[in-house]
Amino acid sequence: MNIQGNVVSAQSAFADKSERDLISAVQQGDKKAYQTLYQTYIGQVYGLCYRLTSDKSLAEDASQEVFIQLWRKIGNYKGDSKFSTWLHTVTSNITISYLRKQRGWVKRMFNIEDTEANYYAADQATDLSELERHVSRLPERARIVFVLHAIEGYRHEDIASMMNMAVGSSKAQFHRAKQLLKEWMGYE
Repeated sequence: MNIQGNVVSAQSAFADKSERDLISAVQQGDKKAYQTLYQTYIGQVYGLCYRLTSDKSLAEDASQEVFIQLWRKIGNYKGDSKFSTWLHTVTSNITISYLRKQRGWVKRMFNIEDTEANYYAADQATDLSELERHVSRLPERARIVFVLHAIEGYRHEDIASMMNMAVGSSKAQFHRAKQLLKEWMGYE
């Protein structure tokens, strides 16, 4: 079975249809339309999952969970907003929920000494990759709040709701993340 050939034929079958038609087809159970939707959005979903988890394996698993849930819950999309905006919110919520479930199975500790030793042993990179490295070192809650607020543009009220915390806690986690990043990047 040629999976890549099937993806190409599924994409070309829906190439002339609008996104609304594609989503409508998925909502009616059309698996080829779903495959096209998956191919269209997997990069964006994985990117957000990676920024939230800071771990390739967890991001892959979370992305897979997003698309499993998407297939089950696509009927909840009513078209009130752009599909990509709706999918972004769904991805954030599912990834945060996924991380909560993983706590019992995966001990996620950020060993700053090891990370710093590895970082400084490597050649200096661009500011963006340096920032990404440091963001991955942040404690989990601070990292999630930082990514959602500073990178993804969520308001603290929305983050607090998604993460089941007070608005003040979201703001405090964001402040903590900023302070750590400034310190690690030598801006203080």
